[in-house]
Amino acid sequence: MQPINRTNLAESAAESLRAEILSGRWAIGERIPNETALTELLAVSRGTVREAVRVLISKGLLDARQGSGTYVRSTVDSSGALDRVKRASLRDQWEARAALDVEAARLAALRHSPKDLEHMKRLLLARGTVSDGGREAFGRRDIAFHRSIVEASGNRAIVELYDFFTSAILETIHSTLSGDLPEPDDRAHAAIVEAIAASDPDKAAAAVRAFMAPVLAELDRLLSQ
Repeated sequence: MQPINRTNLAESAAESLRAEILSGRWAIGERIPNETALTELLAVSRGTVREAVRVLISKGLLDARQGSGTYVRSTVDSSGALDRVKRASLRDQWEARAALDVEAARLAALRHSPKDLEHMKRLLLARGTVSDGGREAFGRRDIAFHRSIVEASGNRAIVELYDFFTSAILETIHSTLSGDLPEPDDRAHAAIVEAIAASDPDKAAAAVRAFMAPVLAELDRLLSQ
């Protein structure tokens, strides 16, 4: 590992460590050298090393375990993945969102608690309309409602994926508010909650598909023009 340049030290240190991780210098699950050793390897201060490690933790490459050390979590850098998702076509984004929402609703119907259901209903009521604070605020309220269903699925991986896709999903919500695509109405949203409350996974999945169908159909129509 070569000593790094002195410009923007923390960023350079993070990039140097990232390169070592992606090269396979340390295997997944392996503990990386401690802070003292890294300061010598990178020829920077301990504070710079700490900041560099924090950056790589936020990117999902490292995992800090209190009292144990810092371990390699992944040797695949997904930091640019969200940008690539957002560059995908609007139809691709909607189809990806539909896949997540359908499975989340199906699992939520099987696993939801009374507290989960109460939370969904409260957020559905609070969702309101675009006129209540504008498009950005409405998008945040809408995503909060849909995320409550994802949380009720009890599947941590789906929750993490949904959070990863949040920016792209907000783009799909905003796309229905410009007038180009149909915005699913309150009844379509309520039908999903009702199916979950009935503990009917097939009905919940079908409700989400029905919710998404008009938008996907319009996107197909626009692409065929």
